[in-house]
Amino acid sequence: MQYDRIDARILEIVQKNNRLTSDVIGEMAGLSATACQRRLKRLRSDGIIEGDVSIVSPKAVGRPIQMLVFVNLERDSPDIIDRFKKTIKSSPEIVSGCSVTGEPDFVLYISARSMEDYDRFTQRFFYENSDVKGFKTMVILDRVKAGFAVPIEIPCEN
Repeated sequence: MQYDRIDARILEIVQKNNRLTSDVIGEMAGLSATACQRRLKRLRSDGIIEGDVSIVSPKAVGRPIQMLVFVNLERDSPDIIDRFKKTIKSSPEIVSGCSVTGEPDFVLYISARSMEDYDRFTQRFFYENSDVKGFKTMVILDRVKAGFAVPIEIPCEN
């Protein structure tokens, strides 16, 4: 997947506000609206832009309890890992999940309506899953930064 300096500028712009029109993005990137639309379409089809999302306040939608959960699996077998990944993807309470190196096998970001709600989730998701060896929960006190923006490297032109 390759991109040029103009694509990099477009990526910087849409990461800050993906609701801008192609006219506005194109003007900011030095392109026509049509050229901008073509580039955005290619960036999406090439998988450079994975999705267009809105960041929703968990508190505003009745899910004020947020946790980071470190999960250890029984074994590092591909079947167990794949099964656990599918379970993560199918659980709406899990906002984000990552397979990691080091002590835990996975780190999950979970939202809940209440601690009782989270307790019911842990019973179902962790205790009833024989692939889970253990888990450790850290309750988030203050979400300091929320987003998906990544730094964009501007390619060197040869």
